[in-house]
Amino acid sequence: MAFAPAVLPAKSAPPLPPTANHKTIILEQCRTLRDLHQIHARLIKTGTARLPSVAENLLECSALLLPGSLDYALEIFRAAPRPHAQAYNILIRAFIRNNSPQEALGLFLRMLACSVPPDKHTFSCVLKVCSRLRALQDGKQLHAHAVKRGLASEEFVVNSLIHMYASCGEVVVARKLFDGMPKRGIVTWNAMFAGYFKAGDWGEVVELFRGMLELGMAFDEVTLISVLTACGRMGVLDLGKWIDDYVEANGLKRCQNLVTALVDMFAKCGEVDKARRLFDKMPSRDVVAWSAMISGYNQANRCREALALFHVMQKAKVDPNEVTMVSVLSSCANLGALETGKWVHSYIKKKQLHVTVNLGTALVDFYAKCGCMESALETFEEMPNKNAWSWSVLIQGLASNGQGREALKVFSLMLEAEFQPTDVTFIGVLSACSHAGLVEEGQILFDSMCSKYGVQPRIEHYGCMVDLLGRAGLIEEAYHFIKSMPIEPNAVVWRTLLASCKIHKNVNFGEESLKQIIKLEPRHSGDYILLSNIYALVGRWEDAVSVRNQMKERGITKIPGCSLIELDGTIFEFFAEDSSHPQSKEIFSKVNEIITKLKLAGYVPNVAEARLDAEEDEKEVSVSHHSEKLAIAFGLMKSPPGAVIRVSKNLRVCTDCHLATKLISKVYKREIVVRDRNRFHHFKYGSCSCNDYW
Repeated sequence: MAFAPAVLPAKSAPPLPPTANHKTIILEQCRTLRDLHQIHARLIKTGTARLPSVAENLLECSALLLPGSLDYALEIFRAAPRPHAQAYNILIRAFIRNNSPQEALGLFLRMLACSVPPDKHTFSCVLKVCSRLRALQDGKQLHAHAVKRGLASEEFVVNSLIHMYASCGEVVVARKLFDGMPKRGIVTWNAMFAGYFKAGDWGEVVELFRGMLELGMAFDEVTLISVLTACGRMGVLDLGKWIDDYVEANGLKRCQNLVTALVDMFAKCGEVDKARRLFDKMPSRDVVAWSAMISGYNQANRCREALALFHVMQKAKVDPNEVTMVSVLSSCANLGALETGKWVHSYIKKKQLHVTVNLGTALVDFYAKCGCMESALETFEEMPNKNAWSWSVLIQGLASNGQGREALKVFSLMLEAEFQPTDVTFIGVLSACSHAGLVEEGQILFDSMCSKYGVQPRIEHYGCMVDLLGRAGLIEEAYHFIKSMPIEPNAVVWRTLLASCKIHKNVNFGEESLKQIIKLEPRHSGDYILLSNIYALVGRWEDAVSVRNQMKERGITKIPGCSLIELDGTIFEFFAEDSSHPQSKEIFSKVNEIITKLKLAGYVPNVAEARLDAEEDEKEVSVSHHSEKLAIAFGLMKSPPGAVIRVSKNLRVCTDCHLATKLISKVYKREIVVRDRNRFHHFKYGSCSCNDYW
């Protein structure tokens, strides 16, 4: 332990015998630093200031009780001729409280140099310093020293040792110490829970608590908060409900932190409405409670409710923290709520909030998912710190926005910056190769995952390779790639091949793909429609109708299309052929105007994309009233000329809407950004960034 020592007496003598005991009455009168000065002067005059017991109380008052008086405490300490272990302990605690852990360690070293024997309280305090600094080697030396002094078995010291080892990542050692204790109190149990908590070993937290219950051990609110957090992370709803019942039965709902933990647990376990009921009953809510509820809505993909609650939080004048901001940005990203997300970013700048890696990455992800890659790149460059996840988010954003080659350049920069790529990184990289048509590069990168970077390919990576080969027209190679996979292909992999078959009009492998998909997910309407469209593209109209009739016979209905558009900070939602909007008459009129202009530009509606039960004379109207066409029409009505129109859709954009949107961008001279289930489409001057492959 080589630390700069605090300024201390040159030497220390054996303690004086105990003396008068009238000192505390005077010291209790200290309320301000001025009081302390006056009382200290009086003690000096009476000659009692040099008595160890009086000096220690004076030291405690100045070091721990009065804010801003640590320097004065140091002067008192220096003046003490023979400071005892108690005096050192007081000052070590003061340094810890003052967030000066290095000084605390330096003081401990001088204590040893002055031959003042540390007691159990000394070891406990200094071990806390090691925990805070994650100074494992120093902690091990302290452990050895405590063993030599015969204090390593003291419960007080063992608790601190458990905490130190766990904080430094040595959870196994901490557990050995825990298991070796003949008697364990609630503090010891909580120290072990805290160790697993910090290490993110949620399963161990749950199992430790179950063991605690079997032994009939008492627990407190601190225990329950740790266990509820673990239940939320693991989805252990049964135990979480048991704790909720226990809290209710024992009148513990008054503990705000405990109720907040319950809200968080229920939300993470999918019981969002139960979480909201608990949240609404809380007499007061701090930022942690608000953040837990907003995060719960976001994780349950109830993003509009997350943003609505965030607005209520603002009205309640509760300042958001990093967790709140990350959840709100994630919700904005999922909804494509660009204006709301921009407001969050400006709020962060206005309040000069520290942009952590998590918050910075959330901002990059938000801009990327709103199709604003320039803003995403600018935000990424401004981040003070980055990790592999930050790079991966940027790479994925570039890939999904059709900038495959740029994504690969960023990947090269990531490697130059000596960041180790993860499995998520390679999903983005392989997607980039697919969008850029770089088959050979993609195959090399896929092969290097395990051999060069130690990343084992997952089903998503195999799906990317199928997309890469299929997009390039190598349908047969993609099929054989699937058949040679070391893991069982899922429906998504086969669906990827089916989509490629549609683009390249390959009937045989399209039929085989649907056959395999039906074994895994027999009721997914989009797969039948894809094969029906393949038949239609090659002129096999009877087969196209037959597939759609199969859907009707099997009771398979098409998932209703839903599109979102944000205007002036408000999210508007449109469903296919939906007339519930208050301005639906004006919107349908605008759609008719659009279709008329498009037909003059050569547009012919693809009625094969109409809903299955539409009559022949209704099919063209059905197609023209798809959700994204309604959203785009509304955007043209409500936004100023030249403004970018941004739409998010829950399904893959159909062929007809894709063609129509290309023409709308040309006829109305508008840039239109559509995010569908698979990727972004940037429509400009009559063309799309996907190059008509999606």
